[in-house]
Amino acid sequence: MEVEKQLAILDRSIALSRVGGDAELLQEMAQLFLEEFPTQLEAVRAAVHARDSKALERSAHSLKGSVGNFGAAAAHQAALTLEMLGRKGDLSEADIAYLRLEVALDQLAPEMHDLAHNESR
Repeated sequence: MEVEKQLAILDRSIALSRVGGDAELLQEMAQLFLEEFPTQLEAVRAAVHARDSKALERSAHSLKGSVGNFGAAAAHQAALTLEMLGRKGDLSEADIAYLRLEVALDQLAPEMHDLAHNESR
């Protein structure tokens, strides 16, 4: 069950394939992600709070690309949902979608920390 949970949060084989099998590069990317994702998440939160659909589309798209590099399906889907809401200009579901993104990133962060420090759970 624990392995299935991990795979749902972060797929290391996908992440490794995205960097051509270079584990050191993947580790550096994970460190960079950990440094940058709080700022990216704050941009999404601010856009939702301000009801700024264009800013939401841009910020969610950026975060979606970041998590997509790591095979983080739940976080990727949550960011995609926010991006699409921004694109449509319909922010009626944005608060709930943001909470889903926040939960997915909270679950992803420990996995990213392990990846950044070359540890496995």
